[in-house]
Amino acid sequence: MAWPWLSCLLLPALVVSATANLAPKFLSNMSLPVTLPEDLPVGAEAFWMAAEDGDGDPLTYGISGSYAYFFKVTPATGEVKLASPLDYETLFWFAVNISVSDGHNNPVLKEFQVIVEDRNDNAPVFQNTDFSTDISETLPVGSLVFSVLATDKDTGPAGVVQYFMTTRVIPSTEDSKYLFRILSNGSIILNGSLSYNNKSAFYQLKLMACDSGGIYHNKFVTQCSSPVFLSISVIDQPDLDPQFVREFYSASVAEDAPQGTSVLKVEAVDRDKGINDRVTYTISNSTRPGWFNIGPDGVIKVSGSLDREQLLEEDEEVQVQITATEVNLNIYGQEAKVSIWVTLRVTDVNDHKPEFFNCSLPACTFTPKEAQVNFTGSVDEHSATRIPIDDLTMVVYDPDKGSNGTFLLSLGGPDATAFSVSPEKAAGSADVQVLVRDPSLVDYEKQTVMLVQVVAIDSVSRNSSVALVTIHLRDINDHRPTFPESHYNLSIFEHSPVGSVVTNSIHAFDPDTGEWGRITYSLLSGNGADIFEVDPDSGTVMVKNSKLLDREKQAVYYLTLQATDGGNLSSSTTLEIHLLDINDNQPVVTGSYNIFVQEEKGDVSITIQAHDEDQPGTNNSRLYFSLLPSPYSHNFSVDPDTGLLRNLGPLDREAIDPTLEGRIVLTVRVADCGVPVLSTEVNVTITVEDINDNLPIFNQSNYIFPVKERDSGVLVGVVLAWDADQTEANNRISFSLSGSGANNFILRGSMLGSGRAEGRLRLPSDVSLDYETLTSYNLTVSAENPDPQGAEATAGIFVPVEDVNDEPPILNSTSLRGIRVAENGSQHGQVAEVVAWDVDTDAQLEVQLMNVICTKAGVDVGSLCHGWFSVLANGSVLINQSEAIDYETCDLVTLVVRAYDLATDPRFQAYSDNGSLPITIEDINDNAPYFLPQSETFVIVPEVVIPKQQVASVQARDNDSGSNGAIHFSILQADFITKDGAVLPFQDFFRVSTSSEADVFIGHIELKTSLDATRQGTYQVTVQAQDKPSVGPALEANITLNLFTVDQSYRVRLQFSTSKEEVGANTDEIKAALAQVTRTTVYIVDIKDIESTARDRGRSYLDAYFVFSNGSALTIDELRRIILEDRDAVTQLVKLGLVVLGSEANLKSDLPKVLSSVIIGLGVLLLVIVIMTMALLCTRKSYRRKLRAIKAAKEARKTAAGVMPSTSAIPGTNMYTADRANPVLNLPTKDLGFESQSSSSDLDH
Repeated sequence: MAWPWLSCLLLPALVVSATANLAPKFLSNMSLPVTLPEDLPVGAEAFWMAAEDGDGDPLTYGISGSYAYFFKVTPATGEVKLASPLDYETLFWFAVNISVSDGHNNPVLKEFQVIVEDRNDNAPVFQNTDFSTDISETLPVGSLVFSVLATDKDTGPAGVVQYFMTTRVIPSTEDSKYLFRILSNGSIILNGSLSYNNKSAFYQLKLMACDSGGIYHNKFVTQCSSPVFLSISVIDQPDLDPQFVREFYSASVAEDAPQGTSVLKVEAVDRDKGINDRVTYTISNSTRPGWFNIGPDGVIKVSGSLDREQLLEEDEEVQVQITATEVNLNIYGQEAKVSIWVTLRVTDVNDHKPEFFNCSLPACTFTPKEAQVNFTGSVDEHSATRIPIDDLTMVVYDPDKGSNGTFLLSLGGPDATAFSVSPEKAAGSADVQVLVRDPSLVDYEKQTVMLVQVVAIDSVSRNSSVALVTIHLRDINDHRPTFPESHYNLSIFEHSPVGSVVTNSIHAFDPDTGEWGRITYSLLSGNGADIFEVDPDSGTVMVKNSKLLDREKQAVYYLTLQATDGGNLSSSTTLEIHLLDINDNQPVVTGSYNIFVQEEKGDVSITIQAHDEDQPGTNNSRLYFSLLPSPYSHNFSVDPDTGLLRNLGPLDREAIDPTLEGRIVLTVRVADCGVPVLSTEVNVTITVEDINDNLPIFNQSNYIFPVKERDSGVLVGVVLAWDADQTEANNRISFSLSGSGANNFILRGSMLGSGRAEGRLRLPSDVSLDYETLTSYNLTVSAENPDPQGAEATAGIFVPVEDVNDEPPILNSTSLRGIRVAENGSQHGQVAEVVAWDVDTDAQLEVQLMNVICTKAGVDVGSLCHGWFSVLANGSVLINQSEAIDYETCDLVTLVVRAYDLATDPRFQAYSDNGSLPITIEDINDNAPYFLPQSETFVIVPEVVIPKQQVASVQARDNDSGSNGAIHFSILQADFITKDGAVLPFQDFFRVSTSSEADVFIGHIELKTSLDATRQGTYQVTVQAQDKPSVGPALEANITLNLFTVDQSYRVRLQFSTSKEEVGANTDEIKAALAQVTRTTVYIVDIKDIESTARDRGRSYLDAYFVFSNGSALTIDELRRIILEDRDAVTQLVKLGLVVLGSEANLKSDLPKVLSSVIIGLGVLLLVIVIMTMALLCTRKSYRRKLRAIKAAKEARKTAAGVMPSTSAIPGTNMYTADRANPVLNLPTKDLGFESQSSSSDLDH
């Protein structure tokens, strides 16, 4: 019975140590950075935060830092979702601070790195949008034409730009379709040849740039830019030779034309149309060098003496090669030239006399070697009249043509009377025969040689030539055949067919008979012998050569028909054959006709000289004159019989095409009256000389020349005037300017050509007009003629000043007043309109969105709201993502806008100042309340709590604002769960009241009535949080709380050696000491004095519960063990009067035992003292060693694990006390004055 009291005496020697709550820590994998793709959708899972807590406490996660707005954390789970879009190009790496808290310790912070992974979310962008270049048409194939550059903000293949060119090329032809190609580096290469003249001078290419593809929204995509256009202008180069405007040139010129006579004008042009170089002309070759030359204007002129007769073998034509050469060298450094052959026909004039040649037609060549003046021949004496001289080969030749080549033949000399000549008249050429005229004079015996002179006289010029003929006489005798007539006149149509009979009635007679009388007919050689033939037997004369039978060449042929007998004696007769005319010759016009007359005054009167080689006096040679229709033929008439050409009225130079330089070329047709009708044409050139009889005329009576303000030194406009007079002396024009404001302009005149002038109206370089000062000018321009008496022409010039777009636009401040938009899909479409205006008249305004500022409660939250609104070019502000608008993340969206004038002159600012349109996001009730995590365990000590006392609390938030975010709590249900699992309803035992701190609403759960302290179990209370929306239904959230009860079985009584009053005064110290040693919450139930006996007076007891935070409580045994293990606590409690630990029941049942124990104890006390004294003496040597061992054991126990139970299901189940721990180890005892108390079996445990 004394051992319990001994234990109480040894309490200060027992101490134990308690363990502290551990802080949580992040798992090792949270030290690694997380990689997120930039196209991760907002709201998608980004990563999870993971931590562990050695105490098993609930953990709460959070994120902080300047980039925390990118994420939204679920505090209870650590799930992190993306709250704001990522952009690799803006931020490819950043760090946030992640935190975890167990509710007991300070939050654990850790820097967490986030790496943004690039995605193919950007299309290539060209550095410019409009491209243009000029290239030479001779640019070699494969050459670089132009280079473009596009950039892509993405990385890797998604940032590698490739270039493409569409097949649609302007102009769209097969030739241009593949004319260009583009390389992967953006270089445009010429793929074919260019030609300014034969192909297009302009091309437009459509270009695009695409990246090499990459992942975007989990798909492989290729991003392409908007198309751009490249304009290519082809520059003409001098690579083509000039070209003559006609394929063939020919003209005629008389052979006696003087030097300087214009024959023909040729013209060539530069085929390089874009250059149009000037062309000069030269004669590079000629069949008759030196006869002609050519001027730089292309006019061919006579430069030497002409001779048609030298051209007879060349068809009377001279071939001249004209070379046209451009003034400037071509691109190869060579002359650009072209050549053409020009045919010039030389017409005949009578410039030759007939000459004699020793030859026979038609074999004569009429060369100087054949020319001869001495001839010989022979004849039988007494040859009959008309007998030709033998062996005489004489030809007379006049190279002139037509009548110019007609000549007369006659004989002279000493023996001229004995002979005659045949023919007496011929044209061109003729075989000449000398005939016996007087046979009696041809007498061999008188003279053997006879001399005659043949004289040839030109029938027109009367020039003549003389040839001496020496005739040798032959001595013969006997009869000759004779003709009845010595001369026969015959006729036949010219060009009669071969074989046509001229005559068959001419016969010769020979008195001889037999062989000597047989007559053979023949034609003696001479004039016409090659045209006619005779039948040798019958004497029939026939046509031998029809082509040579031409009356116009020779109208009469004199033939000698010879009759030869068998003895070779012969006689002859003359056949005079007249050719009958047929109409086979065109009329021939004599001379050329060039007339100069003065306009309005001069008259034309000229007779066309013409003749017809056909037989005069017949219809074949009778001529008829007429004018062929031409642009000006109606102004003239020609007498049909005489060929007299006259004008029908005054001539007007200005009515003539200026390019003709006043020359009217009329064509007169000269026709004969034969059958068929033959005709020829002759040109009559009439040059009408100009006089000053016209005033200048403007091409418009009024001009309108707009000019832009602020421009200086620019061309305002061009006025055009012309003077119908066609010579420079009469059509010069000068300009003058008058009118209000004329001193602001300069008018310079210049001649554009003959009679055409322009006046270029310009602004001086130091003068510019101001639209706002004066919007227009009215001027008068005058055109004056050089004629002193001439009047002037005037025209009006209206110069409207065009407004230049030089002012920046202005935003209407009224349209930038703030608007309000409800969140979460409440509104759609247009919500505002930004209005801009510009003082310029041609402004083309568009509104541009420059920036979007997202703020929440005045704090910038990044780009959360960037996609919520869009601004159209017309200023309309549209909701772009209505469902994404969230008041809880952003309550103010500020759209930074500006106005842009598309038509602004590049020299001036096109943008307005930035303006801000604030959009206030209005809250709607779209968020339900949510309860904040609970880390507290609620414990009810029924014996302690009273009605209206708070037994638990909840905290909730609502992300909405105002009344939408106000929360009201209510109790939905309350049940009691017994230890065996039975559920008992306790609906009216609890109530809840609401309070708030900042944005957190607190629900205070209070008791409405007292609870039964004997019940063992848990109260389960369901609390509902409900908001209070101004409009619409309320939203709510529920939470169920477990309120653990501590029943009376855990009530502990502590007995003190002091009175109730003293214990009450020390209550705070007693609770603090007990709470410190037990690490529990101490609930004091009652303090009372012990008054059962007189000995108990002055003593008291204290009833209390010791409850852990997890709802478990200490039993008396557990409390005793804990206190006894802490020596300091025991010492402090003993000082405060603590003497006994126990339950109320135990203390009451042990009172009789205490009295017995006191009596027995007194008896045993002496024995114990003796025994202890002896034991102490025996163990004195090892005492110190044992004390050190005890001290070491105590220190070991202080570092042991905590004694707090690990479960809260059943209060009082702490099993951490060491089994059979002995608090006594031969320590000295102290009398604590407990003798009067009965022993307690509880102390033995």
